[in-house]
Amino acid sequence: MQCSGSVPVAGAIDRRQDPHYIDCMTDKPEKTGIGEEIDRLESRVELLLNTIERLQKENSSLRAQQETLTTERANLLEKHDMVRTRVEGMITRLKSMESGA
Repeated sequence: MQCSGSVPVAGAIDRRQDPHYIDCMTDKPEKTGIGEEIDRLESRVELLLNTIERLQKENSSLRAQQETLTTERANLLEKHDMVRTRVEGMITRLKSMESGA
């Protein structure tokens, strides 16, 4: 550092003499191979966490849908049995009417 009178200040760093000293203090360090690998792994972990969250939501939705379909199937089987019983009763009555005539 120089004063306006162009007299060097004691202990000042002259950029012309020590440019690398100043640059080392102000520049961001370059990423090493390990730093790049860590960044890649962080991205991969974030992607995996997003995938896990999406799959958990999808799984929950599918379980709810399965429960709904299971209930619907049970109701349809019950109705099917009721209809079968009624049809069998009608057939029995028709047979009895036929044999009585």
